[in-house]
Amino acid sequence: MKIHDVIKRPLVTEKGTHQSQQSHEVTRTRPGRGGSYTFEVLAHATKPQIREAVEKIYGVHVVSVRTSKVHGKPRRVRFKMGRTSDWKKAVVVLDPNDHINLF
Repeated sequence: MKIHDVIKRPLVTEKGTHQSQQSHEVTRTRPGRGGSYTFEVLAHATKPQIREAVEKIYGVHVVSVRTSKVHGKPRRVRFKMGRTSDWKKAVVVLDPNDHINLF
């Protein structure tokens, strides 16, 4: 699997924009971390694959990766009930010295 296939697209939302601008200082119990960015990824992509793809595509250092499955919602299409697709979301936390320009 190629690294450009792992990440489908960045999710640019109001919450995601706010989280990308937040950074946390080093404390006695926690290391420092930069902003967090959200991406839509392949459903079968693993955390190490997501980490490697983000590091190589954007040239940043990834501190941690959190993933979650998003289940599709029921939607009505004319007279029948349909369903949107299930997908996987990844939240990537960067080093405090790194930043990704999404727009």
